[in-house]
Amino acid sequence: MRIAQIAPLYEAVPPALYGGTERIVAHLADALVELGHDVTLFASREARTKATLVPMRDQAIRLDPSPLKSDLAAHLSMLHEVRRREDLFDILHFHIDLLHFPFFEHLAERTVTTLHGRLDLKDLPAAYRRWPRYPLVSISEQQREPLPFGNWTATIQHGLPPDLYQPPEPSQRGYLAFLGRISPEKRPDRAIALARRAGLPLRIAAKVDAVDRAYFRETIAPLIDQPGIDFIGEISDAQKADFLGNARALLFPIDWPEPFGLVMIEAMACGTPVIAWKGGAVTEVVDHGATGFVVASEDEAIDAVRRLDMLDRRAIRRVFERRFSSQAMAGKYLALYQRLAGQDDLDHPIMQIAGE
Repeated sequence: MRIAQIAPLYEAVPPALYGGTERIVAHLADALVELGHDVTLFASREARTKATLVPMRDQAIRLDPSPLKSDLAAHLSMLHEVRRREDLFDILHFHIDLLHFPFFEHLAERTVTTLHGRLDLKDLPAAYRRWPRYPLVSISEQQREPLPFGNWTATIQHGLPPDLYQPPEPSQRGYLAFLGRISPEKRPDRAIALARRAGLPLRIAAKVDAVDRAYFRETIAPLIDQPGIDFIGEISDAQKADFLGNARALLFPIDWPEPFGLVMIEAMACGTPVIAWKGGAVTEVVDHGATGFVVASEDEAIDAVRRLDMLDRRAIRRVFERRFSSQAMAGKYLALYQRLAGQDDLDHPIMQIAGE
């Protein structure tokens, strides 16, 4: 198939540091190329990809040092270029929320729109009712709940290349890990409280967005200025295997309807169990008592820390390989593309495309 992948321009594909959506686009595009398909990626110039790159900006927006830049202008220019080339593709796969909806109605049935973010926002229902023809993909069943009337065609969970992270050699694994972003809904304060109560060190690898700097300064900075709490900032993919693989567990203490939680499967790829607060897609990703523990309180989380040695880290890795590889993700998307484009191959039955 001839497939276009249209990525956001906020981060590189894949991101140099923090970033979820662009990371998934990178892995999906590469996996589809490995399956023998003709993939074109619309992204910023520094993308590292096996697909044919159409560079839409000289640099991804977030790490561009220019003080004056317009994300809207950059994305509108990209959409113009995608539309100019639309006849070259069997499927246009958009990862930019609903920004493209006014421009591609004439071929909406030949598009796929994966929604990567939360959908419980005031203005979204009216927009999705205004443009009902676009086939939508959710990344968890829970993500759909605010928009039950959406034109949902599949739930396809994220995947990562199996060789991206490998479990390191066994070590003492004496610390807990927090990876991601410093913000109120991610609850790093809850992770700190849990680590201190458990009597274990906590290592925090996270970025701080401009919007969250006051929260970091006023709430988190005083908490990390304590023995046993190590804030190391953003880390790259190359650093994650050691960071996650040498941790006793990843803490995922969210306080919001997380649509997926990519960091959870990054931990599983390293054989590391996850202790996650129940909410959002957590119960769809973590197998309680097998790949980690789903908890609803600090007391339950403390009990989970005590039970970590019950879990088989090699089995956690095997679950990742079976459920959350980029090949599994690409196969499910390919089945959807073929169905929408009317190219179902009777010799290769369509795979199950709902999330496991």
